[in-house]
Amino acid sequence: MLRLSSVRKTFYAGTANERRALQGIDLELAEGDFVTVIGSNGAGKSTLLNVIAGSLPVDAGRIEIAGRDVTRLPEHKRASGIARVFQDPQAGTAPHLNIEQNLAVALVRGRRRGLGKGVTRQRRRDFQDELSTLGLGLEQRMRHRVGLLSGGQRQALSLLMASFTRPQILLLDEHTAALDPQRAELVLSLTGRVVADSSLTALMVTHNMEHALRLGNRLLMMHEGEIIHELGPQQKAKATIRDLLDLFARSKSSMTDRNLLS
Repeated sequence: MLRLSSVRKTFYAGTANERRALQGIDLELAEGDFVTVIGSNGAGKSTLLNVIAGSLPVDAGRIEIAGRDVTRLPEHKRASGIARVFQDPQAGTAPHLNIEQNLAVALVRGRRRGLGKGVTRQRRRDFQDELSTLGLGLEQRMRHRVGLLSGGQRQALSLLMASFTRPQILLLDEHTAALDPQRAELVLSLTGRVVADSSLTALMVTHNMEHALRLGNRLLMMHEGEIIHELGPQQKAKATIRDLLDLFARSKSSMTDRNLLS
């Protein structure tokens, strides 16, 4: 479903501030994979999502989605196949529009848009059905402006909107980091349910190792623009936070030794 081959991205190349954000990333996600990504600040996690989404161009390498080379396609031309939920609850919705209007916009993401009515009676019924699955009572507040919702409600709505058209790839960029623990737990549970119910292929970046272990069938660990470790389904099911910390410490030490010897 998703394949990255030797993908590289460097910021401020040739200057004193040069930073190699991605250093020859090779990654493949099969249809239905749910991969969580952890790593320290500056490891390249968000850059990885940005190059997949088309928000950033790559310096080298190839990106394929469902066998199609999208490496040079701009972000808006990938939008029909890629959906994203951001860390900021305000980033994925339009606060001046009401809930049903936001859902109507999400429904036609990446498609050609005409002058037809955005919210029909049938669509309103469909929206109510979808909203009811969140268990937040938003189906009773469809005419309310999204800007009046709490952060957790907006992030739950963003998640629903991102999965609304069954995208080929769902990108989750630390989408619970800005929420309080109770709302983060709610959105995390919804994430697992939405991905499973829709059989989505997903890539989730997080700083929370417990979340990374709980969700998904694979786990990647990144450091300084490289994937330094990967856990498959069986390894991930048995791993603990202590195991991840030990893996990171050993891998980081190995990379330091390698740099000293090069």
